[in-house]
Amino acid sequence: MAEPAGPFYAACHGGGRYVCYCGPESGGFDVYVTNASEVWSTDFSPEKLEEHKSQSGMSPTDDYRKKFREAFEHRAATLAVHDSKATLQLKEGTWSLTFDLFKLPCSEARKQVHALMLGLVERVRSLEKRLEAAEDAAVVAAASASCSPEKSRLQSQRPLLPDLSPRKNRGGGSAVTTKRRVPGESLINPGFISKKAPAGVDFEDS
Repeated sequence: MAEPAGPFYAACHGGGRYVCYCGPESGGFDVYVTNASEVWSTDFSPEKLEEHKSQSGMSPTDDYRKKFREAFEHRAATLAVHDSKATLQLKEGTWSLTFDLFKLPCSEARKQVHALMLGLVERVRSLEKRLEAAEDAAVVAAASASCSPEKSRLQSQRPLLPDLSPRKNRGGGSAVTTKRRVPGESLINPGFISKKAPAGVDFEDS
């Protein structure tokens, strides 16, 4: 028996939890509901599937798998289980689908549960491999970015470069230039020049 095609979603009814999923794509379209011990199925033949689409107002080209996925992702699915029969109702936007599922014989139910279990294990393992590959790629990318030859070369040359930036004063203004003092200019009052040059001190008696 081929493994279930999915997608797989959890549903609740009467305090019990169930798994709802689609059958293999190669086998047309079927909906399955299981509580891991019992299985309910639509058991569509090509003729029954076309009849169901016609009664539901769907066109023959409508993708039931897509609608199945949309309804569960948007929490628009309702499940009811009544021993030998289960009813799954899907609603999304302007369309509504109701599937009647019937309990499979025990031998067929065991095969379905076995295929479901193996299919889920394969799905989980596939997702784990993809996650590991993505994490490894992220680590390699980060290491390459931090240890690239160009970055290492620039970092090694940075301390050897001269400081060519102009010195700023504390106010953040332009660079301070050194002004040469004019003879006779006051040290206390820069810019003021004495009219009479200092004659010095005469130590001789008058």
